[in-house]
This record gives sequence, structure tokens and C-alpha cells, in this order.
Amino acid sequence: MLNLRSQTKGVLSRPALLFKQKSYLSAALLPLSVFALPMFSASAYAAEETVTEVVVTSAREKQAFDANLPATSERITARQLETQNIVNTEDALKYMPNMAIRKRFIGDENATISVRGNGTSQTARGLVYADGLLLSNLLGNTHSFPPHWSMVFPEDIAQVDVMYGPFSALYSGNSMGATVAITTKMPTKLEAMVKAQVFSQQFSLFGVDSHYDGNKTTASIGNKIGNFSFLLGIDHLSNAGQPFVYASQPRSTTPATGAAIPVTGAYPYTDPNGAPATIFGVNGEGAERAVQDQFKFKAIYDITPTLQAGLTFGSWRQQVSSSTFTFLRDANGNPVYSGLVNIGGYQYNLPTSFFAPSASESENQLYGLSLKTTHSSGWNVAAIASYFDISKSISRSASSGLASNLKGVATFGDGSGWKTLDLSTDYKPATVEAGSHWPTFGYHYDNYFLENTTYNLNNWRNGGSGDAGSTFNNAFAGKTETQALFAQDAWQLAQRWKLTYGLRYEDWRAYDGTRSVVGSSQSYSNRTLSAWSPKAALSFQATPDLTFRFSTGRAVRFPTVSELFQGSLTGSTLVNNDPNLKPETDLAKELSAEWAQLNGTLRMSLFEDDVKNTLFSQTNTAVFPNVTNIQNIDRVRSRGIELSYAGENVLVPGLDVSASVGYTRSIILENSKNPATIGKNFYRIPLWRANLVGTYRVNDQASVMLGGRYSGRQFNTLTNIDTNPNTFGGTSSFLVFDTKLTFKPTKNTELGVGIDNLTDRRYYVYYPYPGRTFYLEAKITM
Repeated sequence: MLNLRSQTKGVLSRPALLFKQKSYLSAALLPLSVFALPMFSASAYAAEETVTEVVVTSAREKQAFDANLPATSERITARQLETQNIVNTEDALKYMPNMAIRKRFIGDENATISVRGNGTSQTARGLVYADGLLLSNLLGNTHSFPPHWSMVFPEDIAQVDVMYGPFSALYSGNSMGATVAITTKMPTKLEAMVKAQVFSQQFSLFGVDSHYDGNKTTASIGNKIGNFSFLLGIDHLSNAGQPFVYASQPRSTTPATGAAIPVTGAYPYTDPNGAPATIFGVNGEGAERAVQDQFKFKAIYDITPTLQAGLTFGSWRQQVSSSTFTFLRDANGNPVYSGLVNIGGYQYNLPTSFFAPSASESENQLYGLSLKTTHSSGWNVAAIASYFDISKSISRSASSGLASNLKGVATFGDGSGWKTLDLSTDYKPATVEAGSHWPTFGYHYDNYFLENTTYNLNNWRNGGSGDAGSTFNNAFAGKTETQALFAQDAWQLAQRWKLTYGLRYEDWRAYDGTRSVVGSSQSYSNRTLSAWSPKAALSFQATPDLTFRFSTGRAVRFPTVSELFQGSLTGSTLVNNDPNLKPETDLAKELSAEWAQLNGTLRMSLFEDDVKNTLFSQTNTAVFPNVTNIQNIDRVRSRGIELSYAGENVLVPGLDVSASVGYTRSIILENSKNPATIGKNFYRIPLWRANLVGTYRVNDQASVMLGGRYSGRQFNTLTNIDTNPNTFGGTSSFLVFDTKLTFKPTKNTELGVGIDNLTDRRYYVYYPYPGRTFYLEAKITM
């Protein structure tokens, strides 16, 4: 099978027929209707010659994006994933060009994407779909709102496609980073699978030197009986992560008094900003142990040979406990958690909550329905509805690190979630010739709702809001809603020229926003905004093997619920949030060239994102006193270049290679609220990223993989004052290597032995990332 990425695109099951909505959406139909005009006058441009397109695909590969994709895309298939160390679904993306996954340990709930000029904390600048169902958590725009990867088992992945940039009218402005489309497998006969994995890492840093172990078991069964096919699966993961956060304070210059307890065990270090500091132990998130359970059921029924209905149900629950511990010991060897301490003759004051442990519980459910036609040519329609329910979300923390302490707080986020509806219709001509059109029309609806309430508890581990002694602390809530119409057409202008152009209209509103503290509350006024987003891409097939494409598009990313309403209130004065935030607006451009060879595809892309009103947390130094909250940064521009290659049987039979290198310069050009950041590099965007993966298939039974991941210098502050990146709290450059040996003793059995971070490189993206990690897995299928 020859996998030519740019030539294997398809249609992601997208929204179907337009239907009458509110008057403001009806009015929007007029500008969209201009897209139909060229389709009815195509004969004026038609030539006698027929355009020949050669598309080489595997029978196992499915279409994930529009066949006339107006942007760069990359793909990884199940066959490639088999040779890599894959435990969680997000692992499938770790070698994608100019992309990074923020994954602090196996089972990390807060795994996010960084791509091109979008950092790992800008989670609302990315869309993740699984079989057309939205997994992106657009309730917020930080690490706390990652995509819900857990709704997909890695073993069920058929392929993962990534589209770079906001160049398709089929997707909202949240696609300004990337759109990830996960396609899962469905059985064609009775199939069953059981897979077991164990993993372990040895980790040492400051006063920590231990191993952290985990395991994962997955089982599934499916069948196709007549026109009905189904897949049912369960998954259990348990893992201990290395310590993430270390209790520290600036190096004291205050001589110790007699009230300070002399202690030992502290570690001197230099913080990311180059200042001397002292480490006292592990606090904050500490060392997390995560236990996760998944259940998924997916069914497809072929109502007719060309009409298909689908049902998806996914359930996921997690329990996390965070262990904290102090390095400090008094003269008798007893641990010291708080109070005045004497370290080397200097005095420190450790707060009571310094080593407070925490825990959390989560339960989520995903419900999805789809109905679509599958005609090989002519008109097709599709409808997809989804509901993501956060049925339980409790975050607990103690008020102190003493084992005898029971008091603390708990935040309840039950009842939050989102609903989506997508309807579309598209046309595919039976023959391709100059003048041919591939039009798509659609409607999108989403509704996000967030509720968080915090209580003071007498028993932080098990207490609830109705317990005796519990008291209200604070609360916030709010909702956003978006309705959108879009139209897109691919127009074969001539044998070598194709124009893909589109327009998206979005109407957004924020409502029911509230914020409360003890004795005071505030409600926010409802807001409505609308935006037009035009798109265009022109491609030229210079030779049968070489294609050039220029793409441009406007994207509007509206504020999320938490950006608008999650903050604090002092009396009736708003402190930490701004309900009047402006939406982000991106003018994106890309020039790419793809060269298809017999053994693969080579791509080069030049790109630019010019974003106005970037939403990000910063300090407003233009007011006194200074205010730190989520604000609009006037203008951030990202420019860069990417080179990528993927090929099979490279140099020698059986050697598959994928390689990429990306350079991105993301600069703050205007920032009226903090002028000191102008001209500085934007937050956590490395100048260079590079990946190299080689897989040698010795024969049908054995393969060996070696991969390398490189990330260059990046900054953890908007002012770029973090000049000491290779330490806790910093963002270091790193080069890590991964390897795996896969062996299939029989047709139905598979064994794998792997290592991530082969050289045990200690590197940081604020948190210290995992050390050398060993994997052992066994899989049985039938």
C-alpha cells in the first residue's frame, strides 16, 4: 500500500441539510448563496479534457476530511501505531510534524496539544473529533480543559488525521491551531481482543529517588451480523506519576531567630528566572496516582445500501490522589511541615497549607447519534448529534499537610458539559473534468454550560455540600451558544488548477453568567456577537508528482465560559475575570508544496498566523494596582516553515521512515496592557521542533522502531525573563529517544517491549517530565 497523505483525503461525517432557524440565520443565507452561482455556470468554464486523479489508498483507510482539503494534513495509521509505545490515545500524535503533546505521565488527564504558533495552554485553539463526535472541551482555554481522549481506545484507532490551520469553512475558529480527526475501526466479522500492558519508570530529582509503576488492561468484542455491526470495549488503567510540583521559596536573607526550628533536608537551587531559591519537598499536585475505567459501545446499522445510522456511548471515570511530602527533618528526625524553620542560619516561614494533599473524582458520559448517506457520487447528507455529560467532577484539597487534619475544601463541577448538532449536504461529481464542483453546505450548533461550586468541609476527603459543618465558599456558572452556517466549494478550474473557497457565518452568545462569594453575588449581562469567516485555497498540479497550494482564511475564536465567568468577587467588585473579552481573530496564510515519490511524500509549508486579541492570562501593568487575569493581547504574529517526509521501503525493503522539522517564531507585536512584552517570544512556542521515526519490519513477525523527539528553546513568561530553563518551573529544550521491539509469535498473538526516554533525559515544561520508562505488553486477538 502506498500512503500518499495529500491524496487520501475524504469527508469527515459533517453536518447535513440547512433548515430554517431564527431570523438572523435566515438573513445570513443571502451572502452564502453566492457560492452556488459558479456551480450552475460551470459549463462556461468546462474543457473537453477530463482531469485524471490517481488516489492510492488502503482498503483499511477511510476518508476523514473533505476530499478537496484546502490545507496541509498529516496521517498516521493503525499499522504504524502498532510499532510505537502507545498507552493513551493522545500518544498517537507525539511524532506529528511541528506538534507536541503535553503529557506529564501515563494517564495524565490534562494532555493537551501544541501546534505551530499555539501553545499547550491554548486548548480552545484545537478541535478533536472521534468519528465526527466532538471530544474538545471548549468550556475553557487552559490545561484544565483538555480534549477527552479517553472516549477512544487506542486499540480501536484505524487512523488519525491532522489538518493544520483554519482554512476550511466546515470548522469553527477553534481550528486555528489544528483539527484532529480520529477514525475508529468497526468489525466485519466476529472479533475479540485482550491486551495487557505494564510500565515502570525510575525517577530522581532533588530529594526524590524511586520507581513509579502502572498497568493497563483492555478488552473488546465486536461482530457484524447482516446489516448490523457493533463494538463493545472496556479498559482499566492504574498508574503512579512522578512528583510534579516542588515546594519552594526564594533564598532567605533573614537571620534565623530562636523561634525557628533548625531543620535539614532542604535543597538549594536556582529558579527559572535565575534567582536563588530553596526546595523543601513535594507539594501542589504532588505525585499523582490515577485509576481510570472506560466503557464504550458503538453500533452501526445499514438501513439501506446507502443509508447508515450510528450510535455511540462512552463512559469514563477516574480517581486521582496526590501525595505530598516534606524533605525537612528536625534534630530528632521528625518531619516538619509548616511554621518558622532555620535552614543554614536563615529563617523561612512555611505556610500551613504548604504540603496539603489533594484528590479528585470524575465521571463523564458521551452520547452520539449519526445518520448519513454513502452514495459514491451525487448528493449525500449527514446528521450528527452529541451530548457530553460531566456527571461528576469533584476536586478536593486539605487545609494543611498534617495527617491528623481533616478540614479542607471541595469544588463540585457536576452538571457541566456540552451539546452539539451538525447537519450537512455535499455533492461529488461522477466524473472529474474542468468545471467540476464539489459543493458542501451545512449548519452547526453547540451549547456549553459550566457550573462550579466550592464548599468548606470538616472532612475534605469524603465530605459533601450537605454535611454538617459544611459552608459555602464561592461559585460561578455560565453558558455559551453558537449557531453557524457554512458553504464551501471546490472548483476544478482547469486540468491543473483547483480553487477551494468557502464562507462561514457564526452567531455566538454568552448568557446566565454568575459569580458568588459569601454574602455577595453578581450576574453578568448577556452578550451576542457574530462573525463572517471567508476561506480560499488555490492549488496547482505542476507535474503528476508535484502540487503547490496557497491557502488563506479568517478565523474567529469566541471566548469560553470559564474565560468569561470564572474568577473571584470582592463585595460587588469584579477581580479576576472579564465578561467583556473580545474574540480572537486570526488571518492565516499558508504556502505549501508536496512532492509524491514512489516510496512516500515530501512536504514543505510556509505559514503565518496574525492573531488580534489573543486571549491569555497576563498582568495589566497599565493600571494601578496591577491586575492579573485573562486579557486580550492586541496582536501576536506567528511565522514559520515546516519540512516533513513519510515513506515506506526507504533505501531498503521493510524500512519505513517519517521525519519532520519545524521552525516557528511567535512574537507579541502589540500589547497595550503590558508594553514590556512587545517584541518578546510568545508563551511556550519553541523555535524548533523535530521528529524522526524509523521502523524496520524484519519480516511479517518482527519489527523494531527507533524514534527521536526534539523541542527547542521556549519561554514560560511573556516577558521572557526565565533565563534558566533547565530546572523545575522552567521550559527546557530536550532531545529524547524512544524504541520498541514488536514480535508476533502467531497470527493472533503479539508481544511488545519498549522504552521511552531511552537516555533518561531530565527535561521540564514547568513540570519535570517522565524519566526512562519501560513497557511490556501482550495482545491476543481472534
